[in-house]
Amino acid sequence: MTEERRVHLSRSARPAYDALDAFSQTVGKLAAEAGIDDRLKELALIHSSQLNGCAYCVRIHVDRAVAAGISADEIAQLATWRESGVFSARERAALELAERYVFIHEEGLPDDVYDHVGGILSESEYVAISWLLVSINAFNRITIAGKYPVPPRRSTAADG
Repeated sequence: MTEERRVHLSRSARPAYDALDAFSQTVGKLAAEAGIDDRLKELALIHSSQLNGCAYCVRIHVDRAVAAGISADEIAQLATWRESGVFSARERAALELAERYVFIHEEGLPDDVYDHVGGILSESEYVAISWLLVSINAFNRITIAGKYPVPPRRSTAADG
């Protein structure tokens, strides 16, 4: 295998990928039923993908975030969410969870973080966001391992 030709798990073992996709759809429904709106969901998914270094998923979820009305400034602020004033308490809790799920191997989910997040999110919101994060972390690993391409976009007249 070379860098130019990587096995894409989504193509090479389609039933497994389809099961992951179905899981993702289930998780999305669970999140909607728990009151997780597209804004909150996409912020958490972008941040997880950024931290994992998954350019492919960042591209997908930034497009979805823009469609959900999230501004370029808000997306740019994700990298500095702790210092930024643009995110609500619920969004900040989801971003904290996103970081903890990406780096769960370092110290798990500490009790103080669990208690803090649990004081902001309802149990159903916590469960839904957690499942969203499990899902995106799985997709990030598939696309990173397969080096899914993220080519430059062609500029349009509107881009200047």
